[in-house]
Amino acid sequence: MASIETVDTRLNELLAAIPAGDGRRIVVGLSGGVDSSVSAWLLKQRGYQVTGLFMKNWEDDDDAEYCSTRQDLIDAVSAAEVLGVDIEAVNFAAEYKDRVFAEFLREYSAGRTPNPDVLCNAEIKFKAFLDHAMRLGGELIATGHYARIHCAVDDQGLHHQLLRGVDPGKDQSYFLHRLSQAQLARAMFPVGHLHKRQVREIAHRIGLPNAAKRDSTGICFIGERPFREFLNRYLPMKPGPILDENGRRLGEHVGLSFYTLGQRKGIGLGGSRDGSGEPWYVARKDLDANALYVVQGHDHPWLLARTLDAKAVHWIAGTAPSEVSPGGVATLGAKTRYRQSDAHCRLFAQASDGFSLAFDEPQWAVTPGQSAVLYQAEVCLGGGIIHAAQA
Repeated sequence: MASIETVDTRLNELLAAIPAGDGRRIVVGLSGGVDSSVSAWLLKQRGYQVTGLFMKNWEDDDDAEYCSTRQDLIDAVSAAEVLGVDIEAVNFAAEYKDRVFAEFLREYSAGRTPNPDVLCNAEIKFKAFLDHAMRLGGELIATGHYARIHCAVDDQGLHHQLLRGVDPGKDQSYFLHRLSQAQLARAMFPVGHLHKRQVREIAHRIGLPNAAKRDSTGICFIGERPFREFLNRYLPMKPGPILDENGRRLGEHVGLSFYTLGQRKGIGLGGSRDGSGEPWYVARKDLDANALYVVQGHDHPWLLARTLDAKAVHWIAGTAPSEVSPGGVATLGAKTRYRQSDAHCRLFAQASDGFSLAFDEPQWAVTPGQSAVLYQAEVCLGGGIIHAAQA
């Protein structure tokens, strides 16, 4: 395997951001992708005793054309051979179905749009995987997430902060915002200090077979298959009316579970634009009436929200930011979906399990079931599940 000198002398500075291993055993979640493989290499360079662990989280139709689990395992084993690390495959499908997929179906049945990747990180990758790694004798775990962990000391003692990844286009702190202090204390994100292009460059130079492998997208158990086709296998269709903002019937939907706020394609209204030239967007769901409301125009008022309420709140530090007061905190940024810039907002505390956000600028298609994640500069503070949004 190539040494650091044969790859790039700039890595000396980047590697210094990773604490020295001193022979400690670390279990790396090898997914078959380039990010986790390079993470394992970086940790070996820093003196860790590295073991790879491949997680199988889905068994239903995993031999179908849409599921890549089998190929991912082959890629993970091939990378482990090049890296010179042992690898074990472990099946977490039962835990995944119970802790993640069951909640996924409950949320969709209730008309919300959940983000299972957030729950998967908290319940599988940093709980079931962490527990298994500790049973293997590991002291730490590592993944290929683009995020960073900073150990800070204040009057309250030592605590761990979750920071954004250096690469703004790949930062995954949004998906990690439900991790606890105990989980962060045992975790490392070696590529969080790198840009994606640097990761691929390292992979090419050390001869990893997955150096050019395409990044995985979407939810792991759905793969590239049509989403509605997949969801219909688990949730029944319950047709109802599609209405415009004036209550005029435009057509029929197949079931509220199969639509999300802001959706433009697949509504079922054909090419109808009602003479305005503007496309239709899903704007509201009325569960009691089983009605789907649509509006025309990307910036229709029904699609914009200035406030939201969130529940099931998790603070990475264990408590809400100390600055929270009746007047709110005006210096926070929030994401109501993964791929968006921070939106400036004020945070208002409610009960211990909730908060409200007031945005300086209206936010588009704020969707119940998704996560509202809060930031203070580079630090991810935590977040909650969006319950409702208001204009």
